[in-house]
Amino acid sequence: MYMNNWSISEVEHTKYLFFTGKGGVGKTSIAAATALALTKAGNRVLLVSTDPASNLQDVFGTPLGCKPKQVTERLYVSNLDPLQAAADYRERVVAPYRGQLPDDVLMQMAEQLSGSCTVEIAAFNLFADFITSPDDASAYDNIIFDTAPTGHTLRMLQLPSAWSDFIKTSTHGASCLGQLAGLEERKSVYSDAVQRLTDGSLTRLVLVSRPEQAALTEAARSAKELLQLGISNQCLIVNGILPDEGVSDDTIAQTMYVRQKQALVEMPSALKTLPLFCVNLKSFNIDGTASLSRMFDSEGNIVPSVSVSVPDERDFDRLVDDIHSSGVRVVFTMGKGGVGKTTIATRIATELHRRGVRVCLTTTDPANHIDYNRAATLGIHTERIDADAVLEQYKQEVRTKASAVAGSNDMDYIEEDLRSPCTQEIALFRAFAKIVERADNEVVVIDTAPTGHTLLLLDSTESYHRELRRSEGDVPDEVRHLLPRLRDPKQTAVIIATLPEATPVYEAERLQADLQRSHINIRWWVVNACLSLSGSRHPLIAARANAESKWIRKVESLSNGNYVLIPWK
Repeated sequence: MYMNNWSISEVEHTKYLFFTGKGGVGKTSIAAATALALTKAGNRVLLVSTDPASNLQDVFGTPLGCKPKQVTERLYVSNLDPLQAAADYRERVVAPYRGQLPDDVLMQMAEQLSGSCTVEIAAFNLFADFITSPDDASAYDNIIFDTAPTGHTLRMLQLPSAWSDFIKTSTHGASCLGQLAGLEERKSVYSDAVQRLTDGSLTRLVLVSRPEQAALTEAARSAKELLQLGISNQCLIVNGILPDEGVSDDTIAQTMYVRQKQALVEMPSALKTLPLFCVNLKSFNIDGTASLSRMFDSEGNIVPSVSVSVPDERDFDRLVDDIHSSGVRVVFTMGKGGVGKTTIATRIATELHRRGVRVCLTTTDPANHIDYNRAATLGIHTERIDADAVLEQYKQEVRTKASAVAGSNDMDYIEEDLRSPCTQEIALFRAFAKIVERADNEVVVIDTAPTGHTLLLLDSTESYHRELRRSEGDVPDEVRHLLPRLRDPKQTAVIIATLPEATPVYEAERLQADLQRSHINIRWWVVNACLSLSGSRHPLIAARANAESKWIRKVESLSNGNYVLIPWK
């Protein structure tokens, strides 16, 4: 599939550029390189990041904050903190009720405002001011955003009614409506921001992906959602493509090249209709204006042969032996999509089975990549969770309870809430809670688990209902049993999976903090797909392999030495 190299000379740029995509695909690097290229063309540019894992300060080698900072003659950079904004936002909503409502009610309100959807709204709050500011519009030729709002966020902001008394007091089970508190006072700003986003003459949405199935699938989902909301001026950049030069001389390079080519051929049809661009894999880290200036160059990328700094072996058997000897009954593999959770969960189940342990393997991931036939061949018991079915069942329960007391505008909120990631987490959480009840008879290995936000939300909801004497039948017994089990390190082992790269490690670090907030102990970390252990001597891959050592050392610190490494295969 032919794609042009991403270059500002080949594309029509608009006033506002939004870069979005799955974590770790290179959004920040490409957004920063594009901003710098525009300044070299004579434009005055503001680059704004709303990514909680942003590394713009590392890219430019200077501390950054909310106030735009000049980093080159025509480039100004602002690094917004949506996590702090979400915390401030949460406090503004909850504070008026302190001393008026019971502590358990306040706790539930706060947890309603602690999920990823709240962070999205808080981030939108921050950059809505940039996109609607007449001063910023006149001061800069281009305003570039690293990380764009999701379709779910935009639909929320377009709903017809403001925060209502019904939603404030509802106990119907909705998961993340709380972030809409205070919408009315910002309604005109949001309306203006959404209008500018949908104006193709003003705004271009740049989807960033990698030549990998999971990343391309995520990009296609975003493209489709945003197109339905009227954001049609889209294009796709596929980042990190391995050029064909020299791949035939190295088995690892050849395998990687063929795999990438297949992913591009099988790209979702929703992406094939977009303008397509590519950025080749780089041999160098993006850490300064000099490297940013070279990012879109096609010449001079291949480096001379370099020796690879191979990390000390951290054998996977250490992890399995520890789980086996500890006697834990529930094993979770957690992490962002695309880091290899399913493979790791399957491998743990297989190795435990070989040690004579009776094992049940399951997943809460809607993509459901478990190879059930292979598991059956190995003698491993599996359980399937029909993600669509359990989600629809949960939605119907919520609708039935809400419709008895809600008006039509309130039901609009409920329907949008049911589309949120938090709703899916809760539905799947309830489904695998039933499976975990089997842990008395076998070790249950679960691929993908809910976030700490989901656990705290369910826990606080249970406390809230108990306080109001309305808990009967609302919180299933298996959920009541599961939360204490998850918090008992003698019963549960949590394993965080990541890759030896900046964004996956930063996101895994936040996941660990989230779980610790829920009083859940992390037993092991797994760093997957290590090029430094692959044995490749292809110059580009060897250069990338050497860059992994920084992130492996960070994982060593985060895990207190309880980590294993898996080579890229």
